[in-house]
Amino acid sequence: MGNINQRKHERLETQNLISYSVLDSKSNIVIERGMGRTLNVSEGGILLETHFPIELELMLSLSIGLKDEMISLSGRVIFSRKIGDASYQTGVEFFPPDERSIPVLQRFIKQFETKQPLLQSDFKGLKFLKQGKVRDIYEIGEHLLLVATDRISAFDVVMPNPVPEKGKILTQLSIFWFNVMKDIVENHIVSTNAYDFPAVCEPYKNILDKRSMLVKKAKPIPIECVVRGYISGSGWKSYQEDGTICGIKLPKGLVESDKLEVPIFTPATKEEQGLHDINIDFDETVRRIGKNLAEKLRDLSIAIYKRGVSIAEEKGIIIADTKFEFGLIDDKIILIDEILTPDSSRFWPKDIYKPGSPQDSFDKQYLRDYLSSIKWNKQPPAPNLPEEIIINTRNKYRDALDLITGIDNVF
Repeated sequence: MGNINQRKHERLETQNLISYSVLDSKSNIVIERGMGRTLNVSEGGILLETHFPIELELMLSLSIGLKDEMISLSGRVIFSRKIGDASYQTGVEFFPPDERSIPVLQRFIKQFETKQPLLQSDFKGLKFLKQGKVRDIYEIGEHLLLVATDRISAFDVVMPNPVPEKGKILTQLSIFWFNVMKDIVENHIVSTNAYDFPAVCEPYKNILDKRSMLVKKAKPIPIECVVRGYISGSGWKSYQEDGTICGIKLPKGLVESDKLEVPIFTPATKEEQGLHDINIDFDETVRRIGKNLAEKLRDLSIAIYKRGVSIAEEKGIIIADTKFEFGLIDDKIILIDEILTPDSSRFWPKDIYKPGSPQDSFDKQYLRDYLSSIKWNKQPPAPNLPEEIIINTRNKYRDALDLITGIDNVF
């Protein structure tokens, strides 16, 4: 059995398979039906990286159903490593890499790549700048390319599992709200149509479609601009301790999820990935960025929130709280990043709202509640998420998009 590190398998194309089957070539018995395994197609061969329940040193065959034909290839196990009590990490090399099999499998990969969850982008030829909890950022000349992946974070830690379509949902909802708010404050959008992006993006337009924005470069203001219209989450915990949120004194006798008399501005620091943002009071905000800028951010944030609340409530959604990010271009404030999404806001169904306890939601609170139920310590590494949690999270995000925009977004 060969050593994978000694073999030449430069990845020209890679695809996490939707489905496939591997058979023992002699007995014709299915050894594994797989999902989400990695298929690599290169000039040196075709390599399937997967997990089998048993150690194998067999001749195998791989069957992949394409749109217009079925591909069957013969192969052999070239490496196998035990990764637990009952499972082996396995590499199967399929051959021959003939004139027919390589191009056909490359077409297969391109055909289905946009339907796969995007955990991390890898756009060769584009200048990569940084990776956030959700977005990968590239520099395209005088602009930035924001790519919303399907990563999801909770308690400021990125989960190991992607949520399918999440990046597209966040992007489409943000585009809707950016347009709604543009008379209140300008935003950073240059283009949201991946097919109109600069030529350097052409090889990746199918992946970028609906999950990316070409934006202006701005200097981010290092403050999370949080607005609360209801008392929940960390705000509720703070109120229980001393009757305040970020130094703002609130009336006595409030219960969890109560509506506040007026929305309040409760800023937080913006920390690097892996660190928790810290709630601060307005005086600390002034100390960090200056009184004039702090007051402008407060007023803009509350104005945007109020308009969003008004529109969302007509669609049956309460926006309990949210956070905004702003940047500066030539000392002019613009709205950046995302706006009023299930990642940055608490969305509650209006028809079943009842103060006095936590609320059902269309946001990541569902995921937070699950992680709390398993007593995760909120420190990396995050636990693997069950399929049910992933699907339900995706459905909640999609419900928020459909209800708020009223647009039939086909992904």
